[in-house]
Amino acid sequence: MRTQAALYEEIDLELSWSEAELPERERTKHVHRLHPYLGKYVPQLVEVFLDRYGRPGRLVWDPFAGSGTTLVEANAFGSPAAGCDISAFNCLLVRVKTAEYEHDRLLADAARLAGDGMQVPPPGAASPYLRQWFAPRALAELLAFRGRIDGTAYPDLWRVVLSRAARSARLARHFDLEFPVEAVQGEYFCHKHRRTCRPVEEADKFLRRYVRDAVSRVLAYGELRRSTAATVLHGDARALDPPGPVDLVVTSPPYPGLIDYHEQHAYAFELLGLERRDPEEIGRGVPGYCEGVTEILGRARRALAPGGRIVVVVNDRRGLYEGILAEAGLRLEERSARHVNRRTGRRNGEYFEDVLVAVPARRRVRPRVQSSMKRHPASSS
Repeated sequence: MRTQAALYEEIDLELSWSEAELPERERTKHVHRLHPYLGKYVPQLVEVFLDRYGRPGRLVWDPFAGSGTTLVEANAFGSPAAGCDISAFNCLLVRVKTAEYEHDRLLADAARLAGDGMQVPPPGAASPYLRQWFAPRALAELLAFRGRIDGTAYPDLWRVVLSRAARSARLARHFDLEFPVEAVQGEYFCHKHRRTCRPVEEADKFLRRYVRDAVSRVLAYGELRRSTAATVLHGDARALDPPGPVDLVVTSPPYPGLIDYHEQHAYAFELLGLERRDPEEIGRGVPGYCEGVTEILGRARRALAPGGRIVVVVNDRRGLYEGILAEAGLRLEERSARHVNRRTGRRNGEYFEDVLVAVPARRRVRPRVQSSMKRHPASSS
């Protein structure tokens, strides 16, 4: 295992930013903040990879699509993009982020959704899970909003807004929104606000705020994207191939045993009636992890066009990936460390990621060309 000092020696400064260099408003620009998602990388990281290895007009593939950062940035770069994910919620989120929207229809939808949120939900509308995690008023407002989504021009966008509001309106402690273990019914000391807080009892204020925010974000992204070709495949990447020759893979496989990607959005699966496929999620534990990632990267290698590369961002603290790449028929071309200066919630300790650049084994590679991307002023060193 590498020491912290050794990791600092390996850091690629172009992939590491301080808070001053890359403030939150830039890390969460336009659609990247449509919905909270634990475990995603910042869009600026993908921008660097696209500048180093991408070619506009060529397909970019992410077999672990997650919240869609790679697909969003590939379209902004000018490349068609495709991704795959086992989570129905993740696929919904990525489709919403990469969809096209028309200004007037968005505003008409927003007006339709601004109705009274205090309707009484019909009998049986709420599952035991929803009744456990939401106060009666908040639940009534969420279900009323859900009922108004039918007939809108962009129902999937508003389902994501509904999920975002539900996350904020749960009976969860403010400092523990990522994986709350119990619904809180009374006052508690809040480590986030440093005072006594009460559980949230309403959802309407979140719904109204997030509707406005969603309209602003999707329109802002629509102004800057250079490609609108985005394909999202819902399924197991071990059994699915990308939809065409791939020029560049940019992906971040789950870290074994670290994040339960289905459970972090349990409220969304319940409220939206989405099917959960937890047992098929790679990364729930170490057994089978190497074999699964090897199969997925092997499929990516077989689809790789001449001159293409595979970029993997992962915390390889177990030292698994040189073996995984070799088994997948890949050769490690470059390995560097990235310092993650800030993490979400209470996870604020020192953290490093490994950035692995791989090419098919037994293939001559073109020399790396010095990056010429005009980086965001906040990102310049």
